[in-house]
Amino acid sequence: MSERAIAEKGKEVEKFKDKISRARILVLSDYLGFTVKEITALRKKLRAEDSEFRIVKNTLFERAVSETGFPQLKDFLKGPKAVLLGYKDAVSPLKVLVKFIKEIEKGTIEVGVVEKKVFSQSELIEISKLPTREALLSRVVGGIQSPLYGLVNVLQGPIRKLVYALIEIKAKKGGE
Repeated sequence: MSERAIAEKGKEVEKFKDKISRARILVLSDYLGFTVKEITALRKKLRAEDSEFRIVKNTLFERAVSETGFPQLKDFLKGPKAVLLGYKDAVSPLKVLVKFIKEIEKGTIEVGVVEKKVFSQSELIEISKLPTREALLSRVVGGIQSPLYGLVNVLQGPIRKLVYALIEIKAKKGGE
């Protein structure tokens, strides 16, 4: 193998290491049966989620995951593999991939890393059922706002009653 080819492979491993270190989610999947059109459609959907879906060369990816602290992923790098890397949110890209695989009835999710923890296929599918980060944050904000609105309403009650009483007194005195 030429020095140039070795250098290129080294650069590829470094790129993978960088992407793995930045990713909030990494999912290894089998893409057998996917057509080019289907992969392109999936990539387009994932791009909107600040994610990417790449077909990987197992030997290069194995070196990258070993050097980034996930040597247990090596056991899954047999046969053709693709990797989903999500950078902004961990749940949204996983939702897209699970839904896509279910729709086209091809490929499988094998193993993944979410927030630096390794998860099995069944655990990843359960994670994909969680609401997105934004939905969870809006629930928290709603939970905080609800008691505050109730408190404001309770505090306004006596003032409202005073206003109604004054209106009644005014009406009884003939509207003066």
